[in-house]
Parts: sequence; structure tokens; C-alpha cells
Amino acid sequence: MNFSVIKRRKSRKIMIGNVPVGGDAPISVQSMTNTDTQDVAATLNQIRAIAAAGADIVRVSVPSMKAAEAFKEIRSGSPVPVVADIHFDYRIALKVAEYGADCLRINPGNIGSEDKIRAVVEAARERHIPIRIGVNGGSLERDLLERYGEPVPEALVESAMRHVDILDKMDFPDFKVSVKASNVFLCYEAYRLLASRIDQPLHLGVTEAGGLRKGTVISSMGLSWLLREGIGDTLRVSLAADPVEEVKVGFDILKGLGLRSRGISFVACPTCSRRGCDVIGIVNTLEERLSDITANITVAVMGCIVNGPGEAMRANLGICGAKDRSVYYEDGQRKELIPNDELLPALEQRIRDYVKNHPEKTSRVMVE
Repeated sequence: MNFSVIKRRKSRKIMIGNVPVGGDAPISVQSMTNTDTQDVAATLNQIRAIAAAGADIVRVSVPSMKAAEAFKEIRSGSPVPVVADIHFDYRIALKVAEYGADCLRINPGNIGSEDKIRAVVEAARERHIPIRIGVNGGSLERDLLERYGEPVPEALVESAMRHVDILDKMDFPDFKVSVKASNVFLCYEAYRLLASRIDQPLHLGVTEAGGLRKGTVISSMGLSWLLREGIGDTLRVSLAADPVEEVKVGFDILKGLGLRSRGISFVACPTCSRRGCDVIGIVNTLEERLSDITANITVAVMGCIVNGPGEAMRANLGICGAKDRSVYYEDGQRKELIPNDELLPALEQRIRDYVKNHPEKTSRVMVE
């Protein structure tokens, strides 16, 4: 039974390279490199790691013309579409558009005169490159801060609409918008307000959310609130951590809401003195060893007979811990007893065999 059916907000579909964003497309997951863009090898290595973690799109900052030259090689070697992140200098936007950028992250009002803006928009139009408008609570226009006194949802949306109006005036509809802030409540309300104003896709994110633990918690709160309301077409979890972790957390958020699945979903008890096997050790090790598996299955690792049988029977595969030997379940059926000292390698092998033998296994996506 689906207890949480999410009805997505209707939005215009745009293409970031070969990845659809908006409309009926799956919510895409993004991350951003933190290498020196001029170091092509390091940047491409990080992009490959980000892509291997499942990212659909990657963003690369391009702060100079030298970085723009490096971007040409980066784009050529990237396995996923690349968004060029540009501020202030319209010449950089023109150059990366020439070099095949899949999207331009610019704020039209920040790159100079109308002639300069029009030059960038025309370059994007000619090459079918969408634009991302990105508003941030930490860099609002001075007049908005003076009028509102501080970043508030209305200020973020007004800033976004200034840039939207520029693109509307130039008859350029292929753009997406973000209104990020480090305050999760501010971020949430700004996105809700913006969602009612435009039909373009929305890029979700709680910016500067913090390190791995705090940032994961804050991002999970803000993004889940919005996604539960059907708001959001692509997302980035901003962490002061390895960009690969951003991708993992992004997929975990989407999996938790039934919006998208990639890889194994582990169900595991927090353990107590009743546990019959090393649940924590097994789960942590399996998550690491099986990170290469992209099949959408559920594995339950449970420590005792209180909740263990029920969870194990509802999973594709599961174990219920007991003294010396644990019970192994597969597709709701009790199969065998496995000695606890053999449990880790045995379960890993059974999972790999199951994935190999059941390529059709997918969970229902709770979206309409």
C-alpha cells in the first residue's frame, strides 16, 4: 500500500544535455566540483567519481577565461552534462557556450548591460543551452536588503523575478531557477512562493548547509518538505564534504520519499542487548562493498526476533539475527540458517546473486 503519494507540480521541461529537467522527468541529482577548474585532470577525476555515485548533472565554476579554456577539455571528457557556473563576466559565458556547456548558471542582471545580456541569451538560444538563475540569501541586491532589512522569502523571490523578467523580455523560456538560503525555513518559504509565480523547473537546495552530518540533516529537512508538496525538479545537497557524499544524500532523500531509487535500500535495527548478530558492522560493511550495485532492492538486516521476521519478510532479502545462527529470508520466504561467523560474506554473495538473477526487480515509485 502506498501511504505517501506525491503529486508533482507541473513545470516546463528543459534539457540539460541529454538529461530532462521538469515536466514528467524524474527528479535529477546534481553536485559541483571543488577542484581548481584549471586543473583539468583533477576536475575530470572528480566528475567521474560524482557520476559513478549516480549524479545526473555536474556543475563546474568558471571564474576566468583561463578556466573557460580548461572547461573545453573538461566538457569533452565528462560522462555527464556539465553546467558552467559564471558570475559577472559575460565573455566567459559566451566562451563556454561555444565550448559546449550544457547549461549556463548565470544571473542575467549581474553580467552587465542589456547588450551583454542579450549576447549571452542569443548564444544560448542558438546552441539550445538552458540557463539557470540562481538567487542566494547571502548575496541579495543591496536595495532589497535595505528595503526588507534582511533576507526574507519575498526578497529572494523578488530578486529571482528580476532575472526572470529579463529572460521573459528576451523571449527565452528555457531556464530553471533556484532561491537558496542557509536558513531552512527561509529557503522553504521562498521556494513555495516562487513555485506559485512561474512554471519553469525549480532547482532545489539549502545552500551552505554545513558539514556532512549537519548539512545532511538540514538539507533532508528542507528538501523533503518541498518535495513532499510536489515542488522541485532537480536538486543539489550542498555539503562541506566530498561531492560524492552530496550525491549519496540526494538519492537517499529521494528514495525515502519514494520519488526515485538507485542502489540498495537497507533496513536495519538500531540494535540492543537482544541482538544475535553484528548488525551495525554488517550494514556498514555491506553499504561500502555493495556501492557498485544500482539495482533497486531492499535488504533488511535485523538483530532479533522482535521485529526481525516481519521486516526481513517484507524485504527482497533479509536476515533475522539469533544466537550462533541467523535466519535468511528471500522474497518473503524463510530459506535457511546461516552461521553468524559466515554471515557477512554469505549475505554479500546472496545479494549479488539475487541482483544478477532478478534484473526486473524494481520498487514502485510513489508519484502521480
